[in-house]
Parts: sequence; structure tokens; C-alpha cells
Amino acid sequence: MLAYIKEAIKNVLLTFDKTNKTKGNNQCVFWNFKLFKGTGGWDSTGCKLDSETNVSVTCSCNHLTSFSILMSPYVPEYIEVALNYITYIGVSISMGCLVLCLIIEAFVWNIVTKNSTSHMRHVAIVNIALSLLIANIWFIIGAAVSNVGQSTPKNACSAATFFIHFFYLALFFWMLISALFLFYRTMMVFSHMSKSTMMAIAFSVGYGAPLIIAIITIAVTAPKNGYFRQDDACWLNWYQTKALLAFVIPALIIVAVNLLILIVILFKLLMRGVGENRQSDEKNALVVIARCVAVLTPIFGITWGLGIGTMVAPANPGVHIAFTIFNSLQGFFILVFGTLLDSKIRSAVVGRFSFLRSLSSRTRSTSAGPSLSSLAERFRRRRQNVSASDSSTSLRASDALISA
Repeated sequence: MLAYIKEAIKNVLLTFDKTNKTKGNNQCVFWNFKLFKGTGGWDSTGCKLDSETNVSVTCSCNHLTSFSILMSPYVPEYIEVALNYITYIGVSISMGCLVLCLIIEAFVWNIVTKNSTSHMRHVAIVNIALSLLIANIWFIIGAAVSNVGQSTPKNACSAATFFIHFFYLALFFWMLISALFLFYRTMMVFSHMSKSTMMAIAFSVGYGAPLIIAIITIAVTAPKNGYFRQDDACWLNWYQTKALLAFVIPALIIVAVNLLILIVILFKLLMRGVGENRQSDEKNALVVIARCVAVLTPIFGITWGLGIGTMVAPANPGVHIAFTIFNSLQGFFILVFGTLLDSKIRSAVVGRFSFLRSLSSRTRSTSAGPSLSSLAERFRRRRQNVSASDSSTSLRASDALISA
């Protein structure tokens, strides 16, 4: 549709017939000729959905150019509200579990990190929990930012997208660190690396690699206005620049590498004599690391595999529900398999509580003063002393009378 108008236009309403009535989440956009180095692309700035019926959509825009409707990935309307409830309830539970995990780790840190293997295992699980917790916080911030007005604030949404991307990647790279450390301690029995060297490598890979990927992603896609999604959601763009691949590809590669490491270690552990010379604390740490990698890697892999499924089969409600549930309960899985199922942590927690209880009992007994039994004993002794004193006085008086 082309129109030539001499007068200034402050607002225009355009009505479009629906050619595909099965899709939802309609969005009003215009063709911005300045995007992608002059090749153009769809842009929602200055446009909003005014009204919608079963057969048509009306858009309200404050400028004129080429207009159309951009269909975002379809979420069936009858489950959209349920998905929102599952997401926010699940994220709240996940964040509570992650906070509890960090509190428990801090509570027993000095007890459970006595050797380098245990220390590395707990450093990894703390950073996994911390990364997911911060990512969830930024997810909530991004959701709030994208709902503040008619159009999503570019700078705020870019910041939320950057930090969500960075900390989700950090979560996967710390999982990779756990798997590589398990491989190193299992396969290279006689090799020894200092704790400071292990920490330097772990933090360089755990946070350095995600930071590089996140910076490159925003540097390449932001100038094209294709960093975050154009459907009022603060997350990596897919349709214009495929920025989402900067998260999906590293995450799936790490899942594949971790599963390969688990297969190699499984064959190694089946060999006779593996780990016979290790101390019990070190064996326990390696077992817990193996369990975390074996359980959490498939869970994270399935979660984001389902996320890809929502793009491949957007009309399938089961895929949306499964992805939402798995994604919102990752913190619960970390608490259970990374902390609560560790017998050393449970013993340390029980020991700490027993120590605090005994210390509190001593403090109360000291501050409360003498007990009732001690007071009774003191009174009995005082009576004996008084009786003895009276007897001695009577004897002295009798002696005096006799002498007289």
C-alpha cells in the first residue's frame, strides 16, 4: 500500500486482514531502511497494537513507511497465562533454592574444603549457583523493563540481555570446569597442580570465555539493531541476526563435551584399581562431582534442547510447558544434587548445629547464675555451720559455769 500525503501525520491507524488465523502474539512493525547497513529490516519503534479481532489486526503508528505484521513464535493462548504463572513461581522457587545453597556452602565451607579436590568441587558448585541466581535476577529485571511502556527501552533491555546471556553462559562453562577437573583428577592420578593454578584456570574459563562471547555478540549485532528480540522481550534476537546462536552453540557443545567426558570416566572407573590410593575425602569429592556432572548436564541440555524445540515446533503446547518447568526449576536441581545429597555437607551441617547448640547451652547456664540445686546445697551447708557454731557457744558457756 502506497500513499502520498503533503500534510504532517502524527498518528495513523492501519488495519490488516489475518492470512493465518492460527498464529498469535501479533506485533506491529514497519520497514526500517537504515537497518543492516542499508538493506532494511522490520522495526517496532513508534508502532503498537491498537486492536485485534478474529479476522483482522489494527496497528497505530506515529510515522509512515512500509507497514506489516510480524508474527512472533506462537504460544497457544489457552496456556499462555499458565506458562506465566509457572515461570514466575518456578523462578521464585529456583532463586530461593540457590540462596539456600549458597548459605549452606558458606556455613560449612571451612569443614568441607580441607583438600584441593573438595575445594575445587565446592568452588564450582558455588559459582554455578551464583551464576544462575544472577541470571534469574536479570531475567526479572528484563521482564520488568520490557513491560514499562509501549516500546522496550533500548539501553535497559540491551543491558538485561547482555547480563542474562553472560551469566547463563557462565553457568555452562562452570559445568565444563567441573567435568574437566573430574577428568584431570581421574585420568592423571600422578599429576599435581597447585590450588592457585587451578583457581586461575577455573575463573579464566568460567567467566573469561562467557565475557568474550557476550562482548563479541553485542558488538556485532547491536549496531544493526538486532541484539535483542523485537517483540518486547529482553533476550537474544533470532529472526534478524541469529544472535541466539551465540548462546545455543556454546551451551550444546559443552553438554556434548561433558557427556563424552562422563563416558570416558565411566570406562576408567570400571577398570580395577582405579582410585584405590585416594583418601576417603577425596574419593567422596570426586563421586559428588561425577554425580553433579552426570545429572545436571543432561538436565541443562534437555532444558535448552526444549528451548530450541519451542522454535522448531512453536504450536506444540507440551514443548512450551516442559521448557518452562525445566528452565524455572534448575536452581532446585542444583540444591538437591549439588548440596543436599552430599553426605559430607549433611554431616558438617549437623556438626555445626550441635556445636552451636552446646555453646548456647553453656552461655545460658553461665548467664543464668546458680541453679536451684546449688542454692539448696548452699543453704544446707549454712545451716550446718550455724548449728556447729551454736554448739560450740553452748560448750564454752558450760565450761565457764563449771569454772565459776
